Amino acid sequence: MKQAQQMQQRMEEEMSQMAIEGQSGGGMVTVTLDGKKNLTAISLKPEAVDPEDVEMLEDLIVAAFNEASRKVDEKLNSQIGSMGGDLLGGLGGL
Repeated sequence: MKQAQQMQQRMEEEMSQMAIEGQSGGGMVTVTLDGKKNLTAISLKPEAVDPEDVEMLEDLIVAAFNEASRKVDEKLNSQIGSMGGDLLGGLGGL
């Protein structure tokens, strides 16, 4: 149990230090999320900002966020999978 708690603490620390990017519009919009899916940064290229088409910019931001969110899920799932193997190995391969 102690090993599992240590792994959980390590995982939470790693999650808060992650910086996962998602892009849309061919890189016109980039968002960065941490491992807890908190938005930590957003970058907009000038050509993405069209006062006549705010809805397009909103859609690009949503798409970039969704891509970054998917990448966070993939990264966490792969880490959880490897931690499970580590935990089972530490428990004598149950």
